[in-house]
Amino acid sequence: MCLPADIQDWDGAEDLFLVSRPVSPRLELVWAESAYGRNELPEWTEQTCGWKLQIVSRPAQQRGWILLHRRWAVERTFAWLLRNRRLSKDYEELAETTEAWVYAAMVRLMLRRLTLQAA
Repeated sequence: MCLPADIQDWDGAEDLFLVSRPVSPRLELVWAESAYGRNELPEWTEQTCGWKLQIVSRPAQQRGWILLHRRWAVERTFAWLLRNRRLSKDYEELAETTEAWVYAAMVRLMLRRLTLQAA
C-alpha cells in the first residue's frame, strides 16, 4: 500500500494494517522501527489485528552506526525496488500507480529468482 508523501509512516500504519488483515490471515508478527513505538500503535495492533508489533531499535548505549538485522531486510527490499527505473524517482501522480509499479517490480524479482532456481 502506497500513501501520499504528506502522511507520516506511523500515521498511515493503522490504515495499512486494516487493509492487510484480511489478505494476511496467518500474519502474527510485524517489525517496525522505534518511531512506531512512540504512540499507542503497538497496543492498537494487538487489540485490533491480533498481531504483535515488535519495535526494532538500537541498544541504548550504542554510539554510531549499528546493523539492525530486521531493519536491514527492509532497506535491502527498498534497494531491490529502486533498481527499477520507474521507482527510482517519484514520477507518478497517484499513490495507486506507484503501488502498481511496486507489485510489478516484485513480481519481476520473484520470477527471475524462480527461473534461476529452475535452471
